[in-house]
This record gives sequence, structure tokens and C-alpha cells, in this order.
Amino acid sequence: MIISSDYKNSAAAAAYARTQSALETGASVEENDDFSAAPVNKPSFGETLETAIEGAVSTNKEAEVKAAAGLQGRGNLTDIVTSISQAQMVLQTVSTVRDRVIQSYQDIMRMTI
Repeated sequence: MIISSDYKNSAAAAAYARTQSALETGASVEENDDFSAAPVNKPSFGETLETAIEGAVSTNKEAEVKAAAGLQGRGNLTDIVTSISQAQMVLQTVSTVRDRVIQSYQDIMRMTI
């Protein structure tokens, strides 16, 4: 996984429960939303991006190490193929995110002020 989050599953479950409660009572989700239940130490966008990049780099390094071990005849073929597939998926994800960031930047630059 590229992005590792410090949020707990309970926060997501609480948000889901608030939404379900709002739907059942007919209240809007915004009226029933309690921001005090949000985690206090929420990571910033930069920290989240840094964590994602570090995860991508470590996945690629692991794939390189296993591929080198395989070339030397010391690796397990299943582990090698799995790690290379994970590295490929990470690279595709990073490329997609990069393309969307560039597209968003271009859209913002085309906006009239």
C-alpha cells in the first residue's frame, strides 16, 4: 500500500455511523457532523505525501533487492514476482497521481480571476 494512514478504523466507523444516523433521522449530514470526534494530530498534506513517497521508494528498493537475489540464484521465484508486481503497481499509482496533480495545476492556471 502506498499511503499509510495514522487514522484508526474507529474514526471511519464513527463517520459512517453519523451518516447513517443522519439518513435515518432525515437530518442533513452537515447538521449531524461532529468535528470534535476528528483526530487531533491529523497529518498535513505534505506529511501524507512524504509518507506515500517513502513507501513507494521502499517498495521499489525491495523489488530491486529481490530481483538481484534472483539473478544470483538465491531468491524464491514467487517472492521475486510478487515484489516486482507490487513495484509495478506502485509506479503506475505514482504516475497516475502525478498526472492528476499536473492536470489540476493546469486547470487552476486556466481559471480566470
